[in-house]
Amino acid sequence: MDVRTLLLQQWASCLDKEDWFPPLEKVLKDITFEQAIWKPVDEMNSIWELVCHLLFYEKRLLMRFLGETANEPQAEDNKSTFRLPTETFQNWKETKQEYFFVHRELEKILAKSEQEDLYRQIPEERSLVLELKSLALHDAYHIGQIVLLSKMQGLGAWKRSF
Repeated sequence: MDVRTLLLQQWASCLDKEDWFPPLEKVLKDITFEQAIWKPVDEMNSIWELVCHLLFYEKRLLMRFLGETANEPQAEDNKSTFRLPTETFQNWKETKQEYFFVHRELEKILAKSEQEDLYRQIPEERSLVLELKSLALHDAYHIGQIVLLSKMQGLGAWKRSF
């Protein structure tokens, strides 16, 4: 199996193909606005904050890969990447949609990348292959947190089909 095929499988398992953990699209499908902002304690992140954090890093990589660094998201530090927009149902819906879009755009780039593109240095980053590998692991880690938060709320979207 070549590296691109392996990464495509990892990338898909984070969004829409079930593997060892439920894909984020399935987990978030029926999460309401109230469930998205819920926190068991103030020191923890909410589901929505976690999605904002994932979106920040994926969007930054996409913009850097496309050479659109002027449009990349900015943050003072890692903690600020969890920051929510104005808390409305519409903004929750738009955050999910943007995350799904950015994730799929990175998947398209990976799918059509030639070998030299996979190892091309991205401005302020490592190669595409190393960044996507790291982001897939990062996503899986935070998807686990999102699943735990949904379980704590008694939601069933985290259940796997096998």
